[in-house]
Amino acid sequence: MAAHVGASRTPQEVMEHYVSMYIHGNLGKACIPDAIPNRVTDHTCPGGGPLSPSLTTPLPPLDISAAEQQQLGYMPLRDDYEVEYDQDAEALISGLAVNYDDDDVEIELKRAHVDMYVRKLRERQRRKNIARDYNLVPAFLGRDRKERERAPRRKLAKEEKELRLKLRPLYQFLSCKELDELFENMHKEKLLRAKIRELQRYRRNGITKMEESAEYEAARHKREKRKENRSLAGAKRGREDGRDGEFAAIEHLPGFELLSDREKVLCSSLNLSPARYVTVKTIIIKDHL
Repeated sequence: MAAHVGASRTPQEVMEHYVSMYIHGNLGKACIPDAIPNRVTDHTCPGGGPLSPSLTTPLPPLDISAAEQQQLGYMPLRDDYEVEYDQDAEALISGLAVNYDDDDVEIELKRAHVDMYVRKLRERQRRKNIARDYNLVPAFLGRDRKERERAPRRKLAKEEKELRLKLRPLYQFLSCKELDELFENMHKEKLLRAKIRELQRYRRNGITKMEESAEYEAARHKREKRKENRSLAGAKRGREDGRDGEFAAIEHLPGFELLSDREKVLCSSLNLSPARYVTVKTIIIKDHL
């Protein structure tokens, strides 16, 4: 630029003029943004996600005996099974051949077959990783029974069991460790929410110290126990009064004291006197002896 301007300006002066007028001037402020956003998008899959490249990395062979290898049809040197997931996946590409006279449609069709085959291989490897991560092979062989018996596990509530069943389709997107951490954090969240509700109840009742909460809980349990005892006593009294009123029509008749509770209910419902019931009962017993 200095050569184009001429000898009247040095290269340093030309650079300073350009920077001050076109970069830091009004034209530069209008055309050049202050912060240039990152326009590059990362399309790589996450490390543990479905169909990620990490799923194709070889896994260490299973540590099982020769008899167990034969039982599973497992080949440790190849880390393969005699019967794999989607056993006929290779049939997609076994007959493919690239010819010089193939047109564009045939080439795209063969590429589609190769892409389908690669996806099947990734799905096969993903299932192997899941089996390794969740120790499904030792579980199938019965090896983890002793470990499960030794390791104490928290008893699950009914709501937590139902939640785990609902989330079962999402297990494939998490590792075994991540899944255990998820359920453990959900259990902690439930406990914290219950504790928050308890503390809010204390505050509504004027309790601001934890030392006072023990006295409050003891008094509350006593009140609930007294209320429960009163309700049970009232219900029992009501049943007795109802039963006395139920047998009021026949309790003064002769033979009433000879009847059992069921016989009293039967006579009261059929409007049958106790003496007649005893007579009929005696006749039936004599006929069948």
